[in-house]
Amino acid sequence: MKTYRSWVEVDLSAIEHNVKELMTLLSSKEQFMAVVKANAYGHGAIEVCHTLNKIGVYAFATATLFEAIELRKNGIQGQILILGYTEPSLVYLLKKYQLTQTVINSTYAKLVNAQGIDIPVHIAIDSGMHRLGNTQEEFDDIASLFHLPYLHVTGIFSHLCVSDSINIENQDYTRKQIYTFINIVDKLKKRYDVGCVHLQSSYGLLNYSYLNFDYVRIGISLYGVYSSKEDYQNPHIHFKPALSLKSKIVLLKSIQKDETVGYGRTYKATQKRKIAVVPIGYGDGLPRCFAHDVLVRGKRVPIVGRICMDQLMIDVSEVDNVSLFDIVTFIGEDHGEKISVEDIAEHVHSISNEILSQLGERLPRIYQGGHYERTL
Repeated sequence: MKTYRSWVEVDLSAIEHNVKELMTLLSSKEQFMAVVKANAYGHGAIEVCHTLNKIGVYAFATATLFEAIELRKNGIQGQILILGYTEPSLVYLLKKYQLTQTVINSTYAKLVNAQGIDIPVHIAIDSGMHRLGNTQEEFDDIASLFHLPYLHVTGIFSHLCVSDSINIENQDYTRKQIYTFINIVDKLKKRYDVGCVHLQSSYGLLNYSYLNFDYVRIGISLYGVYSSKEDYQNPHIHFKPALSLKSKIVLLKSIQKDETVGYGRTYKATQKRKIAVVPIGYGDGLPRCFAHDVLVRGKRVPIVGRICMDQLMIDVSEVDNVSLFDIVTFIGEDHGEKISVEDIAEHVHSISNEILSQLGERLPRIYQGGHYERTL
């Protein structure tokens, strides 16, 4: 990694492992849909999808049209479902790249249908999250979608908003969502072919594996982590985190007692300290409030001063034999010590999904392991 200022390492064999672990929870009917939006949660969508194609996964979900087009242009095979909004005037691109569009409600469906272009769609149902889709009270609007001549319904789905929670009230709400969705689907099936049915995302599978639909949409679990350390962790599933985030020391300097470091002079030394400059910052996707320890030579050391856009400073006074170009680990393992993305998320009052998906494009991704091996 000598030529990189900072970088992300992705273990593709860990992703393969996580798929196999999750597959043990699926029925023989269910298929695996990999959610690869936001550059596969920062892991690199093209490389992740190539790996998944190699091991037999041929259903993917993105958030945007252009995320999906990028996959097609790079040879990804199988169904690609766009989970979010696509501008109706761009429907011709759905046709060109053989993509499936989510119908976010009946009004949107009419706008898309008005383009006069045949496309496959999945209908989003609002079962209680109140984000996308029509509700059960708008059943007639949902049924009307099957009569739009240019929209070919190949699937129907909803989303569980608290399936990650083991709180009794939230479990009751999730079961209510499940019942609502099944009721709508059953009513539609009496009159129409609804295509593939899917409801569960990662936590929907982990906590409600008894459900038996056509697809499960797996996002954060695919990458071997949980959204939060507080989430229920299935004891029968053993994930392997696929991503590490690393940089290196590019400058060492000593400061004296009462000298300060960084913008705003927020850090003042209480004694002589050895400070290292590391070329990574919030411009690379680190939260500016990321005042967490990092690893150098297997030892935890603190960030000092405010994180800059392109660099930050750490106190390496307690690290023996520290030197220029020593590796600095922000996420991952070093000499038996480990910092997880869940640790960081907890520290900045966020979730792993946000931390990972914000890792910037200027961080090169280094790939190893798995059936698809590539270094950029």
